[in-house]
Amino acid sequence: MERISSSLQSWVEEHKLSTIGAVWATAVGASVAYSRRRAPARATSLRLIHARMHAQALTLAVLGGAALAHHYSGSSAGKQRQEELDYGFYSQLPPATDADGNENERWSW
Repeated sequence: MERISSSLQSWVEEHKLSTIGAVWATAVGASVAYSRRRAPARATSLRLIHARMHAQALTLAVLGGAALAHHYSGSSAGKQRQEELDYGFYSQLPPATDADGNENERWSW
């Protein structure tokens, strides 16, 4: 069972947009089906509007969960990218203050 969940997790990490689109489409379909069963006299346009709202709420919840999972997973790729950043650009900027501590004109408002 653990092998299936780890392979599913790796697939979801690789296909994030597809997963979110599938969650959205499933939520729309489930909401329309539930609404059709519960209130058959309701207009189709109203069913679709409610289904879209439910799907958007679920999608936002999934995106929030994905953001939290990404943040707390300690993505090593993100840490590696931070280490590889070149900060040489900042060394080429003029100093904010001169040797006496006076503010440089280029940095003052």
